Amino acid sequence: MGNCFSSKNKKPPRRLGSSHGQAIGSSSRYGGKGRSMRKEKVEEALIHEQALAALLLQQNGVAPFDRSSSLRYPGPGPKQTLPRSSSSRARSMTDPLLKPQQLVNQDLKIDDLETNHFLLVHGGGFGAWCWYKTITLLEEGGFKATAIDLTGSGIDSSDANSISSLSQYVKPLLDFLERLGDGEKVILVGHDFGGACISYAMEAFPQKVAKAVFVAAAMLTSGQSALDLFSQQAIPNDLMQQAQIFLYGNGNDRPPTAIDLDKSGLRDLLFNQSPAKDIALASVSIRPIPFPPVLEKLVLTPENYGSVRRFFVETQEDHAIPLDLQQSLIKANPPHKVFRLKGSDHSPFFSKPQALHRLLVEISKIQ
Repeated sequence: MGNCFSSKNKKPPRRLGSSHGQAIGSSSRYGGKGRSMRKEKVEEALIHEQALAALLLQQNGVAPFDRSSSLRYPGPGPKQTLPRSSSSRARSMTDPLLKPQQLVNQDLKIDDLETNHFLLVHGGGFGAWCWYKTITLLEEGGFKATAIDLTGSGIDSSDANSISSLSQYVKPLLDFLERLGDGEKVILVGHDFGGACISYAMEAFPQKVAKAVFVAAAMLTSGQSALDLFSQQAIPNDLMQQAQIFLYGNGNDRPPTAIDLDKSGLRDLLFNQSPAKDIALASVSIRPIPFPPVLEKLVLTPENYGSVRRFFVETQEDHAIPLDLQQSLIKANPPHKVFRLKGSDHSPFFSKPQALHRLLVEISKIQ
């Protein structure tokens, strides 16, 4: 969201947004490196296909993710030249494929954590589907993972043009937190505009949120809207402006009701380091973003929102929310700790799923 969210014909901004992914050494035996890489590719393909199959079953209404709590709520300058997706290049060894059990510290005792339950909140236009790799890795590591569809997102049947407030947009998230039992807590993870959504939830249910993780996300202060936040960009985000299409559900003579994204620009804007198969999934799954919630200013108090520890995850190769904008958000509203995902685009759940997983596990252990 740069300063693209203006009015009428100008296209508004969007988006918001570390881990210390270490390279794993190759075998010292002759030929070991080649065998290791082939094995990694086979294992990666297996994890991907199993998770994707579960996702497709979920979207078709057959069954949710195996052992997953995934929820669905049916109802109500010159043009920039940027590097293409790295999907055609060899896999980066900064995010090697490991078995999920290897990603968890062997000394970690899940039962000793304040909570082992992650509640994953997607960004604007995305849905619960975007977390399928994160859900798979967390559950295989012994954690509980819940991904929700906000109103008008994912497979929720609501029309984005009919959503008139942030409270309406985040209702599935608030409903889930309200149903948690006494003493039960979650670690909230918000991506992109999902940062504004988890901020709203932290203010409403601080006693049910153990920690909050902002992944390249809108980390608002009181009195700010997501539009205010993204309008801080000194240089307009040309990619964002080119990708955004305003929708006028109430007529062309009325304010815009939603923002759609031009599918031809998604790769460069959101997925410049992501695998081609995930870009294909996104291109058929992304939905319009309701506009009124983006304009809404939050009221956040020290007693509620301020009582929850916040962690920010920087995405270094982000074309939607550039690193300098992320760092300005951090400076304006300092979190408890900042992490960086090297080599990640705006969608680390696709481009750096292993590194993102390690980081989430690390955050869960912080006392």
